[in-house]
Amino acid sequence: MAPPLNPAQQDAVRTLEGPLLVLAGAGTGKTRVVTHRIAELIRRGVSPARILGVTFTNKAAGEMQSRAAELLGGRNAEKPEISTFHSLCVRILRRHARQLGYPAQFAIYDRGDQESLARAALRDIKVPGALLRPGDLLYMIGRWKTAAVQPEQAAAQAQTDKEHLAAMAYRRYQRALKAAGAVDFDDLLLCTEELFTRFEAVRAAEAARFSHLLIDEYQDTNGSQYRIVKALASGHRNLCVVGDDDQSIYGWRGAEVQHILRFQRDWPDAKVVRLEENYRSTGAILSFANRLIAFNRQRHEKVLRPYRAGGETPRIWQFPDETVEARAVVDEIRQLIARRAVEPRDVAVLFRTNEQPRAFETELRRAKVPYTLIGGMSFFDRKEVRDVLAYLKVLAQPRDEVSLLRIINTPARGIGQRAVEALLAQAVAAGRPVWDILPEAHKIANLPAGAVAAVGNFRALVDRYRKRLESAGLVATVKQLIADIAYQDEIVRLYKEPNDQQARWNAVGEVINALAGYEERSDRPTIAGFIADVALAGRDDASDRDAQLKHNAVALMTLHSAKGLEFPHVYLVGMEEGLLPHHRSVAAEGTAIDEERRLCYVGVTRAQDRLTLTLALARMKWGKKRPTQPSRFLFELVGKAERASAAIVAPGQRGKRVAQGASPPRSRTRTAEKPR
Repeated sequence: MAPPLNPAQQDAVRTLEGPLLVLAGAGTGKTRVVTHRIAELIRRGVSPARILGVTFTNKAAGEMQSRAAELLGGRNAEKPEISTFHSLCVRILRRHARQLGYPAQFAIYDRGDQESLARAALRDIKVPGALLRPGDLLYMIGRWKTAAVQPEQAAAQAQTDKEHLAAMAYRRYQRALKAAGAVDFDDLLLCTEELFTRFEAVRAAEAARFSHLLIDEYQDTNGSQYRIVKALASGHRNLCVVGDDDQSIYGWRGAEVQHILRFQRDWPDAKVVRLEENYRSTGAILSFANRLIAFNRQRHEKVLRPYRAGGETPRIWQFPDETVEARAVVDEIRQLIARRAVEPRDVAVLFRTNEQPRAFETELRRAKVPYTLIGGMSFFDRKEVRDVLAYLKVLAQPRDEVSLLRIINTPARGIGQRAVEALLAQAVAAGRPVWDILPEAHKIANLPAGAVAAVGNFRALVDRYRKRLESAGLVATVKQLIADIAYQDEIVRLYKEPNDQQARWNAVGEVINALAGYEERSDRPTIAGFIADVALAGRDDASDRDAQLKHNAVALMTLHSAKGLEFPHVYLVGMEEGLLPHHRSVAAEGTAIDEERRLCYVGVTRAQDRLTLTLALARMKWGKKRPTQPSRFLFELVGKAERASAAIVAPGQRGKRVAQGASPPRSRTRTAEKPR
């Protein structure tokens, strides 16, 4: 049973008017405060429809909605609007996108669709792949869009040859998006911001929908999100933002910690409430966390206080190399599980880079310990899922060229690559979408009669199912479509292993399940609405992560993936200069090191009962062992930032000697004891 709200939490819940900054440290009950505050607003007479709650993941939004309903005892049929930033922007754009020249039922392109467009844009300007790859172009476009830089501005700002080429491709990429009646994920924010900037009546109408705004994880907002929030809240000023500047770790994707640091400057009459009582970690773990984060100078002053005092002092282990590091950590995990001291799901191994888990995976397999590597291929990236979704996208918007070209001969229906190229060339020459060219296939020179007939059959198929959607249910229609195109036969043709065939057919079934869930919960279900839902879910890292965490397995994950989670036992591995802090940040110094320190702080505060930090004295690079330096954060964690410290002794499995809260070594003359 959760403890009653503490005084600071109560203060945040009961402050219902004006700007409010809730500084919610790690494990301080942030979600409880947000949901209690929503319930309190409704109890005080605010209509639920006038409350907007915005967060960063679908899971968090759903959790807030259900918890608020629970607190109100289900009395209200009407619900507050709680969603992610991107879902909010989709709803706004559905109402007003025509003002910007987009159709109301615009498509939302996922990563695969974007790569197809990027490849076409680079081909148009004749840039070889060795010079600029589609992935590199999308990275640069993403950086420009995050900074609200339009194609024309990108060209003006470009300095290097590569940037000039990317700016040219960006212009073509954006033009192709708009021609297809589509937006990418970044455009959802950019277009909403553009609407509010160019059309004051639209901004005023959208702002007037709500009288109270609550923004979760405010430290993770980027420039566009920050400006959208200000545009919506500037009239009534009832803005509550909740976050923790000490956990701002997404600078690489546009998050600006300054938004939460300067909140009182933006809103001079703002009230500040600090949530400092931590319900997650022991006092011993929090002592480490507080010492570490105090080294960041640009932060709101706060100190985490433990609800659970005492606890085991965090351990620091050092090893000769990364192989011994992985073997020792896994051996201890294996023994803990064998003694039934822990379940596999109680343990997390956290690391800074995607290369580090290789050695741990090897040892976990050898020890027959179940594990899950968080952050593998997304469900939405699977070929069969992308194929089915491409069909649905074409039903929703036939001029979606990327999706159309994906399915025009999938499964094979007699429209070969040469026929597709001829159709595409004709469309480019006429300046028209490929869909509009299909009825004229018979006029295209050298297009075989068989291909012309197949094109006609394909267009008739799409038209038939688009019409059926006007009167029949979504699930029934899509199941019939999948049967008509014999997609299961296509899976059997492509994959020879029965288990592989079954797994891929099950994935198609999951798309149908998702469609059924959408149809059930939506008042006016449409294929376009489902596609928008899927596009947003496909970019929600937390959804895939949480699905993987349902298994009773040790979690291997990056520190970025671990934010928002907690585990009884945490191993924070690779505590070395160049890994944590990462070598790019070491070279940059300044605010880059501050963000790395916040990342380390996030890792430390994931631990509930036991924290172990490890480092290797040498690490293999390009086939050769190279010496490492202990992370500066180890010295800061133990209060020895000046490096006046004693050596650490690594653990043995029997008669274990462990440095409990000891300082990192001053030299590498002391090596780790081999686990026995």
